Amino acid sequence: MKKLLAIMALSVGLLANAQTVDLLKPAKDIVLRAPSVPIIVSDPYFSIWSPYDKLMEGSTEHWTSAKKPLLGALRVDGKVYRFLGKDKINLVPIAPMTNVERWEAAYTNSQPSNGWQEFQFDDSNWKKGKAAFGSRDMERIHTEWKGDNTDIYIRRTFDFNEPNIAEDIYLIYSHDDVFELYLNGEKLVSTGLVWKNNVYLKLSEEAKKKLRKGKNVIAAHCHNTTGGSYVDFGLFREKENAVKFANEAVQKSVDVLATSTYYTFTCGPVELDVVFTAPQLIDDLDLLSTPINYVSYHVRSLDKKTHDVQFYMETTPELAINESNQPTVARTLSKNGISYVEAGSIDQPICDRRGDLICADWGYAYLASTNGSGKSVSLGDYYGMKESFVKNGTLATTKTKWTTRKEEDNPAMAYVHNLGSVSNSGKEGFMMLGYDDIYSIEYMYEKRMGYWKHDGKVTIFDAFEKLRDNYQAIMERCRAFDELIYDDAEKAGGKKYAEICSASYRQVISAHKLFTDKEGNLLWFSKENNSNGCVNTVDLTYPSAPLFLVYNPELQKAMMTSIFEYSASGRWNKPFPAHDLGTYPIANGQVYGGDMPIEEGGNMVILAAAISKIEGNADYVKKYWDLLTTWTNYLVEYGQDPENQLCTDDFAGHWAHNANLSVKAIMGVAGYSEMAHMLGLYDVAEKYAGIAKKMAVKWEEMANEGDHYRLAFDRENTWSQKYNMIWDKMWNLNLFPNNVIDKEVSYYLTKQNPYGLPLDSRKEYTKSDWIMWTATMSPDQATFEKFINPLYKYINETTSRVPISDWHDTKTGKMTGFKARSVIGGYWMKVLVNKNSNNL
Repeated sequence: MKKLLAIMALSVGLLANAQTVDLLKPAKDIVLRAPSVPIIVSDPYFSIWSPYDKLMEGSTEHWTSAKKPLLGALRVDGKVYRFLGKDKINLVPIAPMTNVERWEAAYTNSQPSNGWQEFQFDDSNWKKGKAAFGSRDMERIHTEWKGDNTDIYIRRTFDFNEPNIAEDIYLIYSHDDVFELYLNGEKLVSTGLVWKNNVYLKLSEEAKKKLRKGKNVIAAHCHNTTGGSYVDFGLFREKENAVKFANEAVQKSVDVLATSTYYTFTCGPVELDVVFTAPQLIDDLDLLSTPINYVSYHVRSLDKKTHDVQFYMETTPELAINESNQPTVARTLSKNGISYVEAGSIDQPICDRRGDLICADWGYAYLASTNGSGKSVSLGDYYGMKESFVKNGTLATTKTKWTTRKEEDNPAMAYVHNLGSVSNSGKEGFMMLGYDDIYSIEYMYEKRMGYWKHDGKVTIFDAFEKLRDNYQAIMERCRAFDELIYDDAEKAGGKKYAEICSASYRQVISAHKLFTDKEGNLLWFSKENNSNGCVNTVDLTYPSAPLFLVYNPELQKAMMTSIFEYSASGRWNKPFPAHDLGTYPIANGQVYGGDMPIEEGGNMVILAAAISKIEGNADYVKKYWDLLTTWTNYLVEYGQDPENQLCTDDFAGHWAHNANLSVKAIMGVAGYSEMAHMLGLYDVAEKYAGIAKKMAVKWEEMANEGDHYRLAFDRENTWSQKYNMIWDKMWNLNLFPNNVIDKEVSYYLTKQNPYGLPLDSRKEYTKSDWIMWTATMSPDQATFEKFINPLYKYINETTSRVPISDWHDTKTGKMTGFKARSVIGGYWMKVLVNKNSNNL
């Protein structure tokens, strides 16, 4: 930690003296295409991404795919160029969705006869029901349809009297899971196993011709695989002569670094740089936890002429709600030289909504402008705001308050900077976006504020003022940190590895929330995004650990302290750690349906040992030594040949006699021995070191299959990644005889696919965090790169445009499951070993 601070202080000092440094140009050129680009990120709820190659290609969204619209444009000599997002289309309903009308349709849950999707099909024997259709846990359900591996077929009729309409027509649909839809018998939609909300599909000219004067039919079929089920759809026409930012800027480049995303555009005769910065500096807990991001911009002339330029940014109250039809209230205000537009839900159910694929619907979103010449913010009609900017380069007259009860009535929350006359030297500015969640988490039946608030002593307005007043210094520190992350990774594993780590940092950090308990203990809780929504899951803490062990072990402790305290309190009394502490944001105790005894026991003991070895003492673990002893003894008794129990890779099927799970137990026992030695318990240390060695020797005999080692001790002709063995290499313990690690690494190279090394012999999918651990066991840099190159190819080429999925198919490069998860903190394992193997 001291080393990190010294490096960053030096970097900041160098930057402060280097007046030629352009903070709006990337410190490193990045070739890697992130599958989804971090735009505005802070935590699991305040999280906005662009899943496109070009920033203006589509609307920004939450990691769950929920709409979180940002819109950006530059007006040059009266012509407007859109560089960010897409305008909300001004639509008039032909056949509205359920946010406007509880439409009725014929439906059946049985396989219908052929031609069910055709216009002339007779559905008089089908049931009648009101939309939406689905399970009661979904929004706006009026006809229940539920159950795993079930189907629903729906036929909706509507009247249409303008078959030759010139305006664009859009189909909007929501579904969970597999979905197909037909318009008068023509198939328009066919999805795979995916669930989406409010997908906009512009009808082709051929599809528009399928519309008839009078009666029309939309027919849809949805298959629910498991969990929630849902169907809603509607047809809309674009309002005639609607004002929008139709002209697109030309994107020249995008570079994703640790704290900042850099874009450069050409807007006619000028060039525009836009930088989105989340100042999540891992050594500065206040900045790390403050939910405010910068949007910086610089415009310069390309033709040696001066041009009249205005910069525009916009969002809506959708930033602060979970369901698009939730009532909101927005207002404008000014405090201490900053003008704000604030928006939030009317109901404010603080920490009430728990679950996985959800957004917060409490707290307030802020669009903020530092007061200055040509800068202003406004709250007003969504389309009127754009009309004013297009015509005059200004915002529409602001409203002081705006209440919305229908999605289509959402206002624009807008910012403009009239840069005036811009020449070759250029002009620049910045604005801020933030989110005050009031309370972040309920921990042991008490609501807790985010760390940055210091128990209410700091307000969101204080935080905005701090970031305004320290903009230059913070941006310099962010640039220095971006370079540190890149340089450390490049030194450890090469350029491609450095680019992967740079693109991953904000994803890891933004899957967490930082706060303190009432005793002042620092707590850093992950959300198990796109998995089950659990909070502070131990088998997410374990794979994500390398990033925190490298750059701030205090955050690693902050994930573990609560698990120790949960057992110490008596709320959890089993001889192994809990799996989780609840469902985010409620952390009152484990909710997961099954225990993971060896998995979580091994995780906690290994990580406790890793912290101790990095810090050079076992001070942190003294308080919890009795718990660690209990958990280690469980590993000794049951870890040599594990019974059929859950583990972190349980999605692959849990087998008894899991060899990699046994490795985890062995390393846990060895880690306990290392800590005992630090505490001066030399007899204990020697005893458990001997046990670990005997277990490792027996493991090698039980798992050996010639040129590799088995997935399970009793399963011939199987293999698996033994990523848990990395600790034996890092700690130089040499527990496993007969060159187990080298033999395994050589064998893995024969099993690689175009997009990486499969997890094991059962399937072609993998976990990319574990690939990084496995790759780090390589004997040299060339071998390491043989594992990294396919993983780089996956991230760069995957068609699954989501924040990096850690669970993907190694043949197709497509996401199998999981996205936006913290576990890719495991990508830093090579940096961890590179920095610490000689010191541990």
